[in-house]
Amino acid sequence: MRRLSIALRVLVAAMALTLVGERPAFSWAGSLSEEICDVDADFALGIEDYRAAIALHRKVLRAHKDSALAHYHLGFAYGMNGRTRDEIDEYLAAAKLGLERWDLFLNLGVAYSIQNDWQKSIDAFKTAVRLGPDHPEAHLNLAIAYERSHRSDEALREFNASQRLAPSDRDEVDTNASISAKPRDLVSVHDQ
Repeated sequence: MRRLSIALRVLVAAMALTLVGERPAFSWAGSLSEEICDVDADFALGIEDYRAAIALHRKVLRAHKDSALAHYHLGFAYGMNGRTRDEIDEYLAAAKLGLERWDLFLNLGVAYSIQNDWQKSIDAFKTAVRLGPDHPEAHLNLAIAYERSHRSDEALREFNASQRLAPSDRDEVDTNASISAKPRDLVSVHDQ
C-alpha cells in the first residue's frame, strides 16, 4: 500500500512539473531523476497547494541548499502565491547554481515583466530563446517585452519567429495587431 501511495505521489508530481514547463524524466521502473526534487514538495506544487509547496521546498533547501531544481520550484510556488520578489530571488539562485533551462528563464522574464522591469525581462527572455529556440512562447514574450520597451523592429522580428513556430496560435495573432499598430493605437490595444 505504501508503494502505491508513493507511486501516486510521483505521478501527480510529474504531472505538476508539466505545469512548470518541465518534462519529467523518470521511468516507470521506479527510478527518479533530478527532475523531481522532492516527491512531497512537488506533489504539493502539482495540486496547487502553493503554501505547502513553499514550506516543503524550503525544508528541502534547508537540507540541500545547492538544489537548483528546488530553488526553481520554490520560485514558481512563490510566483503563484504573488510573491514576485521572492520568486525572482529563487530563480536567480537556481541559475547561479547552474540550472540552464529555457522555462526557468521564461518564468524569470515573466516575473520581471510583472515588475515592469523591461530590460531585465528582455535579458531573461533572450536567454530563454537561446536555450529553447523552438518554443514559440519564448519568442512571443520577448516580442512583447521589446514592444513595451519601444523597440518595434526587434519586437516584430521575435513575433515573426513565434508565428513561424506556431502559426495558428490566436494569442500571437492578437499580439501581432498590437506590435504592428501605430504608437497612438497601442494604448487602446493593451487596455482592452
